[in-house]
Amino acid sequence: MEILSDDDLQQLTTQVAHDLLKQKWLLSIAESCTGGWVAKCCTDLAGSSAWFDRGFVTYSNQAKHDLLGVNMETLKQYGAVSEQVVIEMAQGALQNANANISASISGVAGPDGGTDEKPVGTVWLAWATEKSAKAELHHFSGNRDAVRRQAVAAALKGIIKNARD
Repeated sequence: MEILSDDDLQQLTTQVAHDLLKQKWLLSIAESCTGGWVAKCCTDLAGSSAWFDRGFVTYSNQAKHDLLGVNMETLKQYGAVSEQVVIEMAQGALQNANANISASISGVAGPDGGTDEKPVGTVWLAWATEKSAKAELHHFSGNRDAVRRQAVAAALKGIIKNARD
């Protein structure tokens, strides 16, 4: 398990900024278990308004529905921590922003809330552009902070990868 430092997250965010500026793209973020941490990383960089449009912290299912347009049936059928929901979150973050690329995160950060099917550390992430939406399942380890930190890093790495595709 690689736990990234704040400096590591800043380096990843700087790379996100570089890649998005090069593309002339704007980013929007939809976060659940990370509670706005990715947006914080973005706005920690001076001048981020040139490439970061907005972030949505949608912790509850109702917020996912109200702010991002996630279908309540999708939430009921698959649960908030699912491929289907993070894809709808990423698409909603793209549609409800002035953005070219979005990322979304929903997971079980712990220490409670895990199940046999979705244990603590289960995190789904998705990235969307006009052309496509992709999701990835991760199983992170460690305490709540470690799971969330790894999810933030994975989101930033995915933005870099998807901005270059």
